[in-house]
Amino acid sequence: MTARALVTLRAMWMALALAVSFAVAPPSHADSVHADSTQTAGPPADAPQLGGELPALAPLPADFESVQTPWLTVEFPKSQRHWAAPLVQEAEVFKTEVSQRLGQGTLSQVRVRLAEDPEQMAQLAPVGAPYPKYAVGVAYSRLNLILLTLEPLHAGAEHDVKETFRHELVHLALHDAVDSNRVPLWFNEGLAVHLSGEKAFGRVRTLWTAAVSGNLMPLAEIERSFPRDIVGVPLAYAQSADVVRYLLRQEDSERFKLLIKRVQRGQDFDRALQDSYGMDVRGLEYHWREDVAGRYSIWPMLFSGTAIWVLAVGLAGVAWYRKRKRERRTLKRWANEEANEDNLLAPPPQRAPTPVALWMIAPSAEGRAAGGALGASPRRDAGTLLPKVEHDGDWHTLH
Repeated sequence: MTARALVTLRAMWMALALAVSFAVAPPSHADSVHADSTQTAGPPADAPQLGGELPALAPLPADFESVQTPWLTVEFPKSQRHWAAPLVQEAEVFKTEVSQRLGQGTLSQVRVRLAEDPEQMAQLAPVGAPYPKYAVGVAYSRLNLILLTLEPLHAGAEHDVKETFRHELVHLALHDAVDSNRVPLWFNEGLAVHLSGEKAFGRVRTLWTAAVSGNLMPLAEIERSFPRDIVGVPLAYAQSADVVRYLLRQEDSERFKLLIKRVQRGQDFDRALQDSYGMDVRGLEYHWREDVAGRYSIWPMLFSGTAIWVLAVGLAGVAWYRKRKRERRTLKRWANEEANEDNLLAPPPQRAPTPVALWMIAPSAEGRAAGGALGASPRRDAGTLLPKVEHDGDWHTLH
């Protein structure tokens, strides 16, 4: 079997595993918004476009409270007061980042309504302007209103309230930045997903699987009808976000701001893209696919079975060496500690009493003849040194 065939089989296996994982996993915000959508080109399902006269806001329940900043109002049940400060802090930081990316001030006035669960969220929707029942967050751009549920639609489903909040803030900010002029669906959703940081690792995995298996979706297909199946939904989000990432590369950040400015002035998106980047949507997709191929071409080799086993064995060897080295240091430290403890606990050595000895000069024969007695004061004349010991007050000569 050739190497290309092995890569293709591995990619097909990964795609199947990915499909199963999305089939059994509870839907997240991005998955749930479009899961049953039949919407064609237009605004995202979680950012419905209100036409004509603006609907009235639904009255707040009696147990609701609110906090306000110069541009943000957060309304919430008293039991959920602990959510207010974190969301306000999140909004202040994120507003600055979004405005810098878009190249102009946005989000001048925003109202956020927090619901305890999806049922209460539906009751907080504007009168006569319902949203898709499967959404866990929705942005009404013309009303500068965001609805969020603190509990997911399905028990145990993945639900990051702050992440969803950032996603909806991007929809409002983009609406402000382009002065409500139309942008492609993939651009609107891609910007919201990319800037909010939703499911970054999952998007990389999805893109890799689609890239190595040759199943990337055309942008025109995403724009014409957003996918509704469990494999197409995450792929559409991942691709849309990655195309926006490509447009927002550091070297093109000023071009992106110019693109937004041209759309704000009423220029068609495709024309604005051509004037800002020197390519239309088809050219963008071509260059983006080349970028994806370059970034993901080495991944199959890195994720091959041989490479994984070599890496695993290498890591196991390093771990074993470090463990043995750590054990040796520990044993040596324990030995030193035990030796120190033995020295501290050992009794002091017993010393035998040392007799006090006086060495005196034994007189010679001539000295004795001269009257020198043995017990008298010794004379330093020639003679032999003999030891003397004191006992009970008397001195005795040792022989």
